[in-house]
Amino acid sequence: MLSHHLQSALKDLKDLITISQKDIDDIQLAQHDNQFERISMKEERLHSFESKKAMIDHEISKKMSANPDKEIVELLNNEEQKELENLKQELLNLREINQRYAKMVLSVGSFYNSLLERVLPTEMQGYNKVASSDSTFLKVRA
Repeated sequence: MLSHHLQSALKDLKDLITISQKDIDDIQLAQHDNQFERISMKEERLHSFESKKAMIDHEISKKMSANPDKEIVELLNNEEQKELENLKQELLNLREINQRYAKMVLSVGSFYNSLLERVLPTEMQGYNKVASSDSTFLKVRA
């Protein structure tokens, strides 16, 4: 049973990595709509992974409770140990990809915010940001 949960969680992680890589590719091409369309897929895979991880934790906990005097390495067979190691490696891969994606998102967000500030300058009035009164670029005529 543990092996099944490990394999299933590994598949979810690989799917998340693939989706995140597509997001990186699309942000480089400025195809932001594609990224927004994949949000629900990412959330679904993430919830699925979290559920499977909870089942993995439960299975390992059961094995440890049944054999409190043994180390975890002794409780898992070779296949389970390899799958657990693969899961760890894929988690590290996902972390690295998400860090790259986050840097890109911050850069693009900063670019758009600075562009907006140039087009429509703002100033602080208390805690609120409002359009600057000396904004000459955009004027509204009624």
